[in-house]
Amino acid sequence: MPDVQVTIDGQQVSVPAGSTVLDAAKAAGIDIPVLCAHDSLKPIGACRMCLVEVEKQRVLQPACTFPVSQGMVVHTKSEPVLDSRRFVLQLLFSERNHFCMYCQMSGSCELQRLAYEHGLTHWEFDRAYPKLPVDATRKYFVMDHNRCILCRRCIRACDELVGNRTLGLKNRGAETMVIADMDVPFGQSSCVSCGTCLQICPTGALMDRASAYMGATDEIERVKSRCNLCSVGCGVEWIIRGNRVIRVEGDWDAEPNKGLLCEIGRFGLLHEKRQRVRKPLVKDNNGLVDASWEDALQKVATGLKTAGDKATVVISGLASTEAAQAAVSKLPGKKVTMGGALPEANCAPISALDEADLIIVADVDLTQGSNYRMAGFPIKRSARHRGVRVIILDDDPNGLEPWARSKWSPAEAERAIELARKALNPVIVYDKGSEKLAQQLAAQLPHAKLIGFAPEGNTAGLAKAGVTEPFNASPSARAYYVIAGEAAQVGEELMQALAKADFVAVQASFREPWEGVADVILPSPTLPEKSGSFVNTEGRTFEMKAGVKTRIPSEVEIIERLGALL
Repeated sequence: MPDVQVTIDGQQVSVPAGSTVLDAAKAAGIDIPVLCAHDSLKPIGACRMCLVEVEKQRVLQPACTFPVSQGMVVHTKSEPVLDSRRFVLQLLFSERNHFCMYCQMSGSCELQRLAYEHGLTHWEFDRAYPKLPVDATRKYFVMDHNRCILCRRCIRACDELVGNRTLGLKNRGAETMVIADMDVPFGQSSCVSCGTCLQICPTGALMDRASAYMGATDEIERVKSRCNLCSVGCGVEWIIRGNRVIRVEGDWDAEPNKGLLCEIGRFGLLHEKRQRVRKPLVKDNNGLVDASWEDALQKVATGLKTAGDKATVVISGLASTEAAQAAVSKLPGKKVTMGGALPEANCAPISALDEADLIIVADVDLTQGSNYRMAGFPIKRSARHRGVRVIILDDDPNGLEPWARSKWSPAEAERAIELARKALNPVIVYDKGSEKLAQQLAAQLPHAKLIGFAPEGNTAGLAKAGVTEPFNASPSARAYYVIAGEAAQVGEELMQALAKADFVAVQASFREPWEGVADVILPSPTLPEKSGSFVNTEGRTFEMKAGVKTRIPSEVEIIERLGALL
């Protein structure tokens, strides 16, 4: 259909047919205030902040839901419009307790900003504010119902984006409240702690325990980067104040996550309990003690030289591609990956899950641990909103079962294959541990797309650098150099091999779990301190950008300094 010509505040703009007035205003660079609307959510026209005057319409219309038509003339700043917005704000401020000076979001609140923009100095409709509850049962954030404006963003995000549908409403009118599940405490609900509701809330109703009162909008810096804690590679924004990350948010413009993060990506770094390594540590009779960089590097070089061709370099998928390349070119010995090799099949884009008409989850749980949880969200929303049939092949309990139509043992894979043959766009999801099952399915479903998750964040980047062999304990190995980064979960086989070795050096951000096996621990930057590239499970190369300055040398610099001594 041809574009539609619309005039907004005297400015002509051409927009696609079916656009809303709000879409047209954005295209023209004209700001229309909103509270319930968000670019990632379907508009519902609930808050009435976006009311505009449309010529030939009897009453003001919500810009977020009102469709444009050819020749339409819109006024966004007429006196009736501004009066209406001020009235809406007066009602919102009078509905519940919005004393901004006591709120952790003061200076970062969308409601407060609109009040300033529309000249509110007080509220006209006094009332005895009801004492509404504060739910502090969740680990990472708190729900203060006194600050809620019932915009429903949190409810819609949990449903439309995450597919979890934990949140809802109870009661009516002034008694309406946001609830979890069947009105249970949030900490006992089906909430998966992804924090999407926290990020999308326009007021102080949802409070981040780690960042509350740490800095308002004009006091912070935002740096876009990437999370490499798993192989999805979500786009993140470091929220920084005073050279410190106070909050992690999803980047709404980034693929493949489109603003969504899992519990680990959003909260893991800020709730880290392990002891940070900031100076080189060398083992003596008293255990690990501080040492100079020169002494520590020299001891590592001596240990690797003594081992000769019996040295092994183990590289975590949390290392950058550049670090892996430096290790290959600068360090002696065999180079292996910590987490395992890549799945052999090419990986389709994760966005294929939003286009599939049947999804087979092949013996992988996308809801537990660090197993690519963000990829579980499009499966949930596809099942819930598009009616996509989800089939789980797994002998163990699987967190996606509530969204699945069928769950069978992998031994019954033929039943899933029979259904998938009739599908137009089937997708098979698997990881390294279920690769054989995925290959069995793919052999009989040549039209199916495969999404195979690498075992660690940058395993594909390590492969690009030439490191493809997974770690296997060798009785001949005498020394190990481990490029670990922030790695916390380490295989038992590797830890046993390190415990038996003559010499072990680890390049790590934290003491745990290395202090019991390492002769030397060299500090390594954490993710917000790290720059470099990595390759996600789809094969896309992303840039990691440091948001925090540190005196710790980069991963590459440490390896190069060590290489110069060998």
